[in-house]
Amino acid sequence: MSGHGQGNPAVVGLAGFGLTTLLLQFHNLGWCGTGVVFCAAIILGGGAQLVAGFQEFRCGNNFGYSAFTVFGAFWLALGLIWLILDLQAAANTFVGNHLKIAPADIGMFLVAFTLYTAIMWLAALRISGMMAFTFTTVLLGFIGLDLVFLAGMKQLMTAVAVDLIVCSLSAWYMMAHIIFLQVFGRDILPVGKPWIATRTATRVPAVQEAAACES
Repeated sequence: MSGHGQGNPAVVGLAGFGLTTLLLQFHNLGWCGTGVVFCAAIILGGGAQLVAGFQEFRCGNNFGYSAFTVFGAFWLALGLIWLILDLQAAANTFVGNHLKIAPADIGMFLVAFTLYTAIMWLAALRISGMMAFTFTTVLLGFIGLDLVFLAGMKQLMTAVAVDLIVCSLSAWYMMAHIIFLQVFGRDILPVGKPWIATRTATRVPAVQEAAACES
């Protein structure tokens, strides 16, 4: 099957984000270990999203460029954090005082990404209903994780995991929206109107669109 022009990098970015987020929640619910999550975080959550983000740059899409690149870097950084945690727990490793990580440090790491997500959430409200919904669940998930790691509210973890499972499935919905629109030639999975409308005449390309990038 062939198409015209270039593909939409969002189908890769959304797939990588959704799959890695889903696997991490499976771990948080006690359904799988962290080994497969680490591998997915490096290859899909990190690598695939970085590739998608760099391609969104060529499309002139600042939202997709920032979201995929930064969240791709988030997964790579999280994988590195897990690696350092394992190394610092082992004997005779190179992890010194400057590389040691405490639970509160992970909490502050999550707070920083919560603030970034809040900015992207505001922008997502202007893109589509499904984009706004997805970033709302991302933001709520980060807030919940902040409370788990900084306030010790571990009882929230199950609710956070369920919220982020919904988030990952929402990302896949947008991915399927783009793919199905091209394959079937009609909008089988509508993404809904933006939650915030403006009178701006200029239209900004969004990551959920099915139109191929112009080279």
